[in-house]
Amino acid sequence: MAEAQNIPAGSTTAGAIAVAAESTVATRMSAPPSFDVADFPVPNGREEEWRFTPLARLKGLHDGTAVADGTMKAQIDAPEGVTVESVERGDARIGKAGTPVDRVAAQAFASFAKATVVTVPKETVLTEPVRVTLHGEGGTTFGHTVFDVQAFAEAVIVIDHTGDGVRAANVDFLVGDGAKLTVVSVQDWDDTAVHCSQHNTLVGRDATFKSIVVTFGGDVVRLHPRISYAGPGGEAELFGLYFTDAGQHQEHRLLVTHDAPHCKSNVVYKGALQGQDAHAVWIGDVLIEKTAEGTDTYEMNRNLVLTDGARVDSVPNLEIETGEIVGAGHASATGRFDDEQLFYLQARGIPADEARRLVVRGFFAELVQQIGVDDIEERLLAKIETELQGSV
Repeated sequence: MAEAQNIPAGSTTAGAIAVAAESTVATRMSAPPSFDVADFPVPNGREEEWRFTPLARLKGLHDGTAVADGTMKAQIDAPEGVTVESVERGDARIGKAGTPVDRVAAQAFASFAKATVVTVPKETVLTEPVRVTLHGEGGTTFGHTVFDVQAFAEAVIVIDHTGDGVRAANVDFLVGDGAKLTVVSVQDWDDTAVHCSQHNTLVGRDATFKSIVVTFGGDVVRLHPRISYAGPGGEAELFGLYFTDAGQHQEHRLLVTHDAPHCKSNVVYKGALQGQDAHAVWIGDVLIEKTAEGTDTYEMNRNLVLTDGARVDSVPNLEIETGEIVGAGHASATGRFDDEQLFYLQARGIPADEARRLVVRGFFAELVQQIGVDDIEERLLAKIETELQGSV
């Protein structure tokens, strides 16, 4: 059963849920996945997958006019035992986790010079994270990275995006049978940056994958995480935190395809918005195929609007092709501060501004705690506090 909870009057979420079934049908009618740019027409903004995106602000990523003329400073700090390779396009690991589903991802695939493959060998248990730092130094760059976490290995990967520029990339996560992988992707770009990326994850038999996506910076950020399963017993948790400021467009489009039996997925994304023309988009698609008996899935999106002039579009979609499942559902809500919470805090002597900050910090707390990397958690809490200084 799909569920929509606590939807305030006037919220764009209410209308989004009303067209959920139609949106799913439209998405399935879109161009099929392909590595060839020519298989995708240039979008005009009326397509289901592009209707929320400000195409004019993508700096040519969507129509082929963007060329690789920029610089991306990349650094990978990997613990002992992890291998880092620069490989040619024909490497069998490239594209194994998934295929581009839109023109920008296909353009990124066609435009990268060499791919980077980071491998955590079989049965290796890392005690320190693999840290990938990407700092834009202007211009347009394309990239492709593969993280191959082999059978029964355990790893945490932190991908940190900073600086300026226009970036289109594909990122593949291969999670081997019985492996455990946690990925933290931080988008802390300068205010003028543009970032579009498709994240493909293939979860092996009895493997566990956890993703935490954190988005603060950038003029336009459009991320497309996608999950599929290579065998039964796989589990995927997708967490997201975003703070959208005036004029920013932050879009997270998720697809979990349950194509193997007895697998689980759980999606929780939360966002806060402030300022004129702040725009957050969350699309949560879950498809349970006929072969995916015993599926257990749930997705939730919550948005907290801090000021007037901000807009949220939240569209949960759930398509079920078999009745032999454990459970499936979704929830979406957008609203302002809870007056009762504020009253409770103020009645105990807490000033109004501090009470509002406490409510927002509490709103995000459960997601920050999922990160599990102390320095990243501390940095994000400080970033949230800085953002709140400008709104409350």
